[in-house]
Formats: sequence, structure tokens, C-alpha cells
Amino acid sequence: HRTVRTKGALSQKTAKLMVFTLIQAASKKWLRLKGRNQLPKVIEGSKFNDGVEVTDDTENRAA
Repeated sequence: HRTVRTKGALSQKTAKLMVFTLIQAASKKWLRLKGRNQLPKVIEGSKFNDGVEVTDDTENRAA
């Protein structure tokens, strides 16, 4: 009966539309990443702490 299921709620077309609108709404709140120029360093394996590159000298000073 009508109370058991919602009519047309999960057809393939409406599911795609629902996902698309959710992604559009979420993308409005996304922030651009700062420090994009540091991406090659991250790929190489450099370590960062609070956005500052950690070198051996800075590790020794903290200890």
C-alpha cells in the first residue's frame, strides 16, 4: 500500500540526481588547499608539522 513504500524514490535516474545535488551542495563549502607548492615535497617524503617542514635540525632542537 501507499504507506509501505515511497513512490519513485529510488529509481536510477532520481538516485543519480540526488547524488549530484548532494555533491554540488558539499562542493560549495570546500576550501582551497594552501601550500600547493609543497605538494612535490610531500610526495618525496618530507615531513611537515603544522605546515612547517620538519628537518633533522628542528627535531634535535625539540628533543
